[in-house]
Amino acid sequence: MKILGIVGSRRKKGNTSILVQDVLKIAANHGIETEIIFLGDYSLSSCTGCEGCKDTYRCVVQDDMQKIYDLMLESDALVLGSPTYNYNVTAEVKTFIDRCYCFEVFAKDDRSCWVGINEALGCKYAVTVAVCEQFEEKYMGFTAEAMTKPLTDMGYRVVDTIKALGLFKAGEASKNTEASKKAQRAGERLVKTLLLKREIKNNFNNNELSE
Repeated sequence: MKILGIVGSRRKKGNTSILVQDVLKIAANHGIETEIIFLGDYSLSSCTGCEGCKDTYRCVVQDDMQKIYDLMLESDALVLGSPTYNYNVTAEVKTFIDRCYCFEVFAKDDRSCWVGINEALGCKYAVTVAVCEQFEEKYMGFTAEAMTKPLTDMGYRVVDTIKALGLFKAGEASKNTEASKKAQRAGERLVKTLLLKREIKNNFNNNELSE
């Protein structure tokens, strides 16, 4: 099993990065392979709405997003994090999400019907991390939902959402007990979900073989 962490903050040692890594550490402690990437290290173009992906399920724009697609496809789960910029995710996260449009397949005669690629290939899981400098959740705006809703449509089941408030200075999250506990809980929940899936799959396969 593998979990991919995706950080949408330019601060590699910032609060979003710390909390995403806290989730990944829990998984690593259980022997699960983890990898973390920072969207700021990749050159990503905006989605053009060309619909070139409708038959191949792969974006036709050739840039660094192609590398990220491969990492997503080989991972069993994602941990996606973003700080709050003007009540929403960062530009990097928004671009990333828009470019994941190719992971949603629509019925040709009815746009109200669609299936996420991961639903078709087998459910995957996710944790989202939303960080806000203000202490009141209303100032986080749409940050959490802007990540969880698209991931759900892509076929990810979001098992937990971390909403970390009152974090502004880089590194504050490492000293914030409440935020750390939320990350630990999310990591444990994600690991338990993945291990349960594997257990059920193994038991089901063994029962079929014994019949």
